[in-house]
Amino acid sequence: MDRLQCVLLLFCFSTCWYPLQTLEQAALHFAVLADWGGLPVPPYYTPHEEAVAAEVDSLAQTEGVDFVLSLGDHFYYSGVKNLEDPRFKHTFERVFSQPSLLHIPWYLVGGNHDHKGNISAQMAYSDVSQRWKKPLAEPGSMWAIICLDRLGNYPGLYYDLNFNVPHTNMSVSILMIDTVVLCGNTYDQTQPTGPEDSRAADRQWNWITSKLASSRSAYVVVAGHYPVWSIGHHGPTSCLVNRLRPLLKKYRVTVYLSGHDHNLQFIREDDGSSYVVSGSGVVSDPDTTHKDSVPQSWQLYSSPVNHTIGGVAYFQVTEHKMTVTFMQTNGKCVYRTELPTRIVRSNGML
Repeated sequence: MDRLQCVLLLFCFSTCWYPLQTLEQAALHFAVLADWGGLPVPPYYTPHEEAVAAEVDSLAQTEGVDFVLSLGDHFYYSGVKNLEDPRFKHTFERVFSQPSLLHIPWYLVGGNHDHKGNISAQMAYSDVSQRWKKPLAEPGSMWAIICLDRLGNYPGLYYDLNFNVPHTNMSVSILMIDTVVLCGNTYDQTQPTGPEDSRAADRQWNWITSKLASSRSAYVVVAGHYPVWSIGHHGPTSCLVNRLRPLLKKYRVTVYLSGHDHNLQFIREDDGSSYVVSGSGVVSDPDTTHKDSVPQSWQLYSSPVNHTIGGVAYFQVTEHKMTVTFMQTNGKCVYRTELPTRIVRSNGML
């Protein structure tokens, strides 16, 4: 066994020392992945994408997956053309085809490559797919009554989700945001240079602020395509560092989830603000171009630096904590951490 193998073995034992099966059973389980958009030439997927699908299948069978958050770049390199585009079948349906995955709902937001195509067609696919569906409106509302039969899991460019942790009074709120609308597309650049529709961006910023300000959930998650912090090829997204990051801190968001850079990363600031990058859906990228753009003490894990393989982020939420686990495509846990609830125990309020 060489030195690197010894280091990796020690690393795994120090961060994944207990198996997933020992975690509390009264939990909400979900997987987070992005950038699984295959290729625009046959067979329209990559071996790594197949391996990621197999790992999600394994998690679904052994631990349980209540839903999947899919954070953009679903179809490389220019999204889809229309609702009949064969990429839906070749890149999604035929890859994530295991029986255990056929009834698990996917909740999606667009990435920069999706916005280069027909993003409306991706939303419309909610009316075709049994799992790519839109969330219903509030139970009992007139909108829910009118639209019950035609709403699926991709209702708009941004939306929120609300779940209860089983057998508890704890709730989880997830804001699915469209960072391309907020910050602009990248096209041939590594960084977006500003929104293409400033009014649409402002409407979404106001929506984000309002939702965060009013949330009383025990856990609040914000999820989008572009990362706030990243050490990979694209690096930190200045638009989000400058405008979203202060909101995440002000409203004590549990974690921000993203993709865009094709690796796995866990970054935690000194005040506990946490960030997950899970963008290795199509390939595992070893790029660390922006390693010096993020303070070293915040970089608690990344697949490039720790010489591991990108895979999928898996979340288990209980009454007491949110557990984040990074799984390689070979089924090995390479990193695990815990995030606390937002509940202030002294008075039972946030």
